[in-house]
Amino acid sequence: MDMQSVLQGIFFNPLQIGVLVLPFNLLELLVAFVIPVLVLTLLYKLLLAGIKKILTRWGLKEETARRGYGWIRLVFRLLYFILSLVLLSRLFGAEVFNYLQRFYGVLNQPLVKSGNTKITFVTLLLTIPVFYIASWAGRTSRGLMKNSLLRRMGLDEAQQFSAVNMVRYTVMILVLLIGLSVIGIDLSALTVIFGVLGIGLGFGLQHVVSNIFSGLIIIVTRPVKEGDQILVNGIEGTILQIRMLSTVINTLANESLILPNSKLVQEPVHNFSHYDPTIIIRNHIGVSYHSDMELVLRILEEVGERNPYRIKNKQSWARLKEFGDSSVNFILFTWIGSTDERFAAHHWNNMEIWRQFKSHGVEIPFPQLDIHQK
Repeated sequence: MDMQSVLQGIFFNPLQIGVLVLPFNLLELLVAFVIPVLVLTLLYKLLLAGIKKILTRWGLKEETARRGYGWIRLVFRLLYFILSLVLLSRLFGAEVFNYLQRFYGVLNQPLVKSGNTKITFVTLLLTIPVFYIASWAGRTSRGLMKNSLLRRMGLDEAQQFSAVNMVRYTVMILVLLIGLSVIGIDLSALTVIFGVLGIGLGFGLQHVVSNIFSGLIIIVTRPVKEGDQILVNGIEGTILQIRMLSTVINTLANESLILPNSKLVQEPVHNFSHYDPTIIIRNHIGVSYHSDMELVLRILEEVGERNPYRIKNKQSWARLKEFGDSSVNFILFTWIGSTDERFAAHHWNNMEIWRQFKSHGVEIPFPQLDIHQK
């Protein structure tokens, strides 16, 4: 058999899927559908890029431009989907509905059958929008609770956090159960699923279940909440989002850290803003043994009082901590209003202490060792 016959058989013989013979060959598929879809995709990308540049040049507000671009992209996606369906229907010709019916019959063949529950490819496909709708309903209920009801109830941030998350996950579970029953999954079959999960716990799912229950514990007991600044496992950052399995933390280096919820329950967590965002910063400083200790105390307390980040009704104070090997060590305590400002406030104190010590002749020694030889 020569190459020409082989290529002719590949490109000109009708395509066949199992016992289903399609009304077109590979060449017709490429010319009438694949190539036009690729051209449509290219045009779709170019048009969106051009529209984005036009909206940017018009000088619109960022929020307005973003919403306008979102609506235009949605319209283009609908047009792209409709044109793709038109090309596909032209490929099948007048027999398109007949083939759709036969194709649906193949997809509707049961893969798993247990009691009144029949799992098919169609059922599996329908679970995708069910999970999407459940997630959307959870987010929407959370937004409505947070923006309307909870504000009128006068709850604090921690109580609002617990309430909105409990409502969110409750709505998600209810919508998910209703959606699964609508697409034909018997909810009594969930007992079988839970039995399978019980077996799977011994093969690695225990970590998943541990993180899920840890997430629920975090929501109910509120050891941390979104917006808190924490230190865990030597990593410091701000909590951006608490999810069912993990928590997203934005570190001081502006990096996103995905931390399993079980870590926040099992490990010690230093929460800088649990109930009160105000904190005390501590500046450690050592001075020479020849220094006037009373003068050092006055300078430190004066610096703390002049700190622009200090809480006005909270007094700063300094204490002599210890007599070190090379210096007398002091600590300056300063109240500041927010954990977000602790690094700036700490820096301000250090710089001002350095200036005041320099102007008053107070020496900051460095470690030294004296050797006496007989």
